[in-house]
Amino acid sequence: MNLRVSLPNGLISGKSIAISGSKSETNRLLLLQALYPSYPSIKIKNASESDDSAVMRAALLSDSDFIDVHHAGTAMRFFTAYFAQREGREVTISGSQRMQERPIGVLVDALRALGAEIEYSGLEGYPPLKIKGKRLEGGKISINANVSSQYITALLLIAPKLKNGLELQLDGEITSRPYLEMTVNLLRELGFTVNFSGKKIIISPKSEILNHQSEIIIESDWSSASYYYSIIALSDIGTSVKLASFRANSLQGDSAVATIYEAFGVETTFTGNTVILTKASNPKPDTLHLDLNNTPDIAQTIAITCFGMGIGCHLSGLHTLKIKETDRLSALKTELEKCGAEVSITGNSLILSTSAEISENIAIETYNDHRMAMAFAPLAVKAPIIIKDADVVSKSYPNFWEDLQVLGFVTETT
Repeated sequence: MNLRVSLPNGLISGKSIAISGSKSETNRLLLLQALYPSYPSIKIKNASESDDSAVMRAALLSDSDFIDVHHAGTAMRFFTAYFAQREGREVTISGSQRMQERPIGVLVDALRALGAEIEYSGLEGYPPLKIKGKRLEGGKISINANVSSQYITALLLIAPKLKNGLELQLDGEITSRPYLEMTVNLLRELGFTVNFSGKKIIISPKSEILNHQSEIIIESDWSSASYYYSIIALSDIGTSVKLASFRANSLQGDSAVATIYEAFGVETTFTGNTVILTKASNPKPDTLHLDLNNTPDIAQTIAITCFGMGIGCHLSGLHTLKIKETDRLSALKTELEKCGAEVSITGNSLILSTSAEISENIAIETYNDHRMAMAFAPLAVKAPIIIKDADVVSKSYPNFWEDLQVLGFVTETT
């Protein structure tokens, strides 16, 4: 489905949007439910409605010996660890063609060091994986920390189930550290003993969850909120939108978007569980310099906001973007240049310089990547834009296009 997105009568200011729960938090809690049979009695509220979370739920309820995660990278990493410790269970885990191009050797090597039996069904270092579950003893291992935080989180989630717990040494620069802190904080909230100091994480074994909260309310997804920050940044001074449900003391690293978008004149106000975004000023820095090592998932949003505002940017810390749903650095370069931008990339950075006017009805390829679709959509504030394969947003935010309509955007199938 290709959509033409436009804003013919201007943004309707002051509207409220309810964004569903964080995919990252939801998927961690779903796995912990499966690991601890007594835990599902605890009610989870505001869970993510994303495709990735649906894949998690379906696979955890399945007794099949073949698990297809489709495009869900989180599920691929989490299930590799989960099924490795499921004694007596044998499964093959696979996914889309792109999933079979996304490396997983760092995680497999770490699990093998713990005694896991995992074989590659195809290319060495990549899915599909054939896993023979067994009881893992745990102990001390090390892992390269500068590739993907999801490898580390997968190990942390199963760590309390290991006989001796886990002592994990993180080698190299830690990428996406806030996602590790999210995992650690969720484990602590549920009563697990976790020590995260410097580059070492120690988790003690625990047979059951003893924290009997009646319910856990998952905060809404800050990555999804970033697209509204972009919309407000591109709008007139005084324009606002209300988003629910968010916390000022969020566990999510992408909550940094509130601070980052101050450079674009967007003011963030917390009122209860609602956050209000207001275009308060129209600053024009010559070039914005940001290290996004901790928040790579909002890099596309920021780059496109800069383009829409005629601001240059130098974004670094982006080495993980090459192994996402697509090579996001190359995809950004291609599509921004199609819009008239001048873009250069390295393995770790993107540099944007532009003074071009935004042309109407440019067709944006999305590369099976939900964030490409949603990050480019705010440009419709400036000129109508066509988003190809627009239904890819269901991976993380199924109601995205309907929510844009609340703000006055018009979406037409082409």
